[in-house]
Amino acid sequence: MHKYHATIEWERNGETFTKNKYSRKHQWIFDGGTTVSASASPNIVPEPFSDPSSVDPEESFIASISSCHMLWFLSIAAQEGYIVDAYSDQAEGLMQKNKKGKLAITEVILRPVVTFDKNQHPTPTTHDKLHHRAHGRCFIANSVHTNITINATIDGSS
Repeated sequence: MHKYHATIEWERNGETFTKNKYSRKHQWIFDGGTTVSASASPNIVPEPFSDPSSVDPEESFIASISSCHMLWFLSIAAQEGYIVDAYSDQAEGLMQKNKKGKLAITEVILRPVVTFDKNQHPTPTTHDKLHHRAHGRCFIANSVHTNITINATIDGSS
């Protein structure tokens, strides 16, 4: 068993709370010392009560799925002897009502573009299998009910 910790801190700072006229900006503090500026999404709570320059929980959720997938992909590719030079993903999440009628991130679409060493890279079929294995190993993907689609590409520019 592994335990993970995050501290979330928010203060009212004298704002009118009972009329929903307060800032949603807060901080995420992680056990390694990193502090992240966070806020409600401006898609949900309008400015000035949200801060579009901060990370919102929905973005963080999508990023955690993408990051977990990438880390497993890199590990599996290395184990299989493939050299990855770069990895980029323009991940996207879709919020809509789920089967229970509740708003949820119902789908996350990963669009990884992987650049392999120019002298050796997998076939498209093997590349897809590496992503399938990574998805199966991802702790975050295994923890959610969200549909996760992977549209992977091998970057041929190297």
